[in-house]
Amino acid sequence: MWPGPIRPKGWGRRAGMAGDYARGMFRAARPDDFAQIIRLYRQLNPDDPVVDDGSDEAAFAQIVGSPGLHLFVLERDGVVVATTYLNVIPNISRSASPYAVIENVVVEKSRRGTGLGRQIMAGTLQAAWDAGCYKAMLMTGSRDPSTHAFYRACGFSADVKTAYLARPPRSTS
Repeated sequence: MWPGPIRPKGWGRRAGMAGDYARGMFRAARPDDFAQIIRLYRQLNPDDPVVDDGSDEAAFAQIVGSPGLHLFVLERDGVVVATTYLNVIPNISRSASPYAVIENVVVEKSRRGTGLGRQIMAGTLQAAWDAGCYKAMLMTGSRDPSTHAFYRACGFSADVKTAYLARPPRSTS
């Protein structure tokens, strides 16, 4: 598990980093963050069915308790306003350097465009680099040009590799 509150290098020092950006606290998710993270995930995927059998809470506990899996939040005034999910994956190639996959990047809808997304991505990428990852990858299903501009501004490139996605076949029974 990632240690408590951390401040990525250069935190809040760039011009224009006042306001929301400078005051968020980047940290590992805690068990009591579950409801707030689920609230953000509902903004990310509003059409997902609501899970009421406890499997979401069990998955959350597994993530929070597993080495290499890091659920991060950005907290402002006691409220979780952004979250990311970092997977550090052991690797045999690249001199046995791990790589990172980042998923479920969400900023509270009413706070988008305030720098919080860049802040949580900076902390998430720093955690990947601190874990020795030689690269970090993410995919987005968004076709919104502003989403792609955001990821480019965070240091990602869409023209280095090609991603493919497979899903399990639908059951016919």
